Amino acid sequence: MIDVLDGGISTTVQDLGRFGHYHIGVPPSGAMDRFSHEVANALVGNEPDAATLEMTYAGADLRFDEECVVALAGAPMPARLDGEDVPMHEAVRVDAGQELETEFTTEGARTYLAVSGGVDVPEVMGSRSTYTLVGIGGHEGRTLEAGDALSTGENGASPDAVVGNSAPEAHLRDFGKGDALRIVVGLCDYRLTDESREELCDVGWTVTPEADRVGYRLEGPELEFVEREQPFGAGTDPSNVVDVGYPIGSIQLPQKPIVLMRDAVTGGGYATVGTVISADRDLLAQRRTHETVHFESVTVEEALDARRARREALDAIRDALER
Repeated sequence: MIDVLDGGISTTVQDLGRFGHYHIGVPPSGAMDRFSHEVANALVGNEPDAATLEMTYAGADLRFDEECVVALAGAPMPARLDGEDVPMHEAVRVDAGQELETEFTTEGARTYLAVSGGVDVPEVMGSRSTYTLVGIGGHEGRTLEAGDALSTGENGASPDAVVGNSAPEAHLRDFGKGDALRIVVGLCDYRLTDESREELCDVGWTVTPEADRVGYRLEGPELEFVEREQPFGAGTDPSNVVDVGYPIGSIQLPQKPIVLMRDAVTGGGYATVGTVISADRDLLAQRRTHETVHFESVTVEEALDARRARREALDAIRDALER
């Protein structure tokens, strides 16, 4: 059992997400930075879909009632176990009764804590992920609070087999680089003027404080729409179209861009002019408020290559840990 002493700013239980329910309005939820979630699980010997704790900006303080192994991955977050520093991206033994204290991330936005055996909360619609907007999944469908208690799975790896595991730095992602986020332009980009379509990828966009698991709202120049006669079924605003489904990562344009993330609504009537590719959504999830985002247009083939490269990096980390 894990006792929550302080839940931090926003700590939730997440796995790889719930799928197959998008058509009834249920988004996948799951880890915002799936890469770091999988790295944390690999370090402690868990399967990729074991549930971890996603800690946003500030971490949780926890007491462990049983011996286990833990690992932190993702945004660098200072942490101490009974006063001893806990390194990032390394599996660490925890004895019964020890307490883990965490601080604010020093760069990036989200840190993942994996526990051997995984965080054991009931599955809802095939996933342990928390979807706070409707209060399902995770621990009582909400962020963690002091006084909560979490169970862990019984099939955790032997501590002797995984303690000291360290992820090879060559395969980890650098959140501080500020690389452009690759997008596939499309769906409703025909609504933009030629000048605004070019501007989408030519300017920097600032992450606003309204960036969360539902969407990342960005601040920048106002984009212009092509004049048109209002279609039947669409709203009066120039950004309105007849309702469409929203892919995760799509860039919705109620004038200023909102990139829809893992808890987003599944459809609506705002024009979506592109989609952040799956390999780069992890990086967007690590962008902090007031940081700048640039977009780079790529083809579908390039997006698939990037997804393949991301998968190969994760496989290389698992292979290195299993030797």
